[in-house]
Amino acid sequence: MNKIVSLAILVAGVIVLYFGWQEKQSVASEVSEAFTGQPTDNAMWFLIIGAILVVVGIGGVFLGKK
Repeated sequence: MNKIVSLAILVAGVIVLYFGWQEKQSVASEVSEAFTGQPTDNAMWFLIIGAILVVVGIGGVFLGKK
């Protein structure tokens, strides 16, 4: 994988993680967490997808072709 593409994936992952964190801190997520013990599904998906993108991006940067 090209290092530039890997960096783009890494940056996208960090951005998605940021939005996931913001979603987790939202009022709807706080209320959901108070009743169910878990944040909203949107927050969880953003955090999961963001983490996957970050791992793939880091892997591509360090293990990708030169």
